[in-house]
Formats: sequence, structure tokens, C-alpha cells
Amino acid sequence: MFGCRGRMVMDESQWVPEREGTVSSKLLQKAGAAPFVPVGIGGFATVAAYGLYRLKARGKMKLSVHLLHTRIAAQACVVGAITLGATYTMYKDHLPKPATARAQK
Repeated sequence: MFGCRGRMVMDESQWVPEREGTVSSKLLQKAGAAPFVPVGIGGFATVAAYGLYRLKARGKMKLSVHLLHTRIAAQACVVGAITLGATYTMYKDHLPKPATARAQK
């Protein structure tokens, strides 16, 4: 089980990866499970790109203050997406089921 230098040696026939795929396939899979993940990523990327675009037109504002404001706006997009996702999940899980589902119980 252990090699001569203390490293763990695994038999490849025993190890089976859970899922193999590319980054894009994993992102699509995650988007199906939690639809607000790509919204948060997109919001973050949009705000960060806009902040970099506006970097030259910041006027007399210090660079550190401009970057701080950009970071806070990007984080707000991610937190907003997480909040929307949690609210959607609670809405879906805790609202009364339709009459057909209640009749089956």
C-alpha cells in the first residue's frame, strides 16, 4: 500500500473517478442543479470588466478606492445571486404542494 518513500500507491483498477469531464461540462451540470451559479459568475465578470473599462475615466479618485468600489460591487452581485438562489430553493421546498400532491398523502 505504501511505497518505499512513504507515498500512498494506489492500484488504478480500484480507483474510479466519480465524474470525468471538462470545466464547461461541469459548469453546465452545476447550472442545472443551481441555476443562480452562472448568474453570480456572470454578474461578477460583468462588474469586474466594467470596473476595468472605467479605470481610465475615474477622474481624481485614487486607484485603490476605485478597485475597492469595483470589488464591493462584484461581491454584491455574487451575494445577490446566492440570496436569490436560497430564496428560490426555500420557495420551491416550503410552498404548499398542488392539490394532486396533497391527495396522494
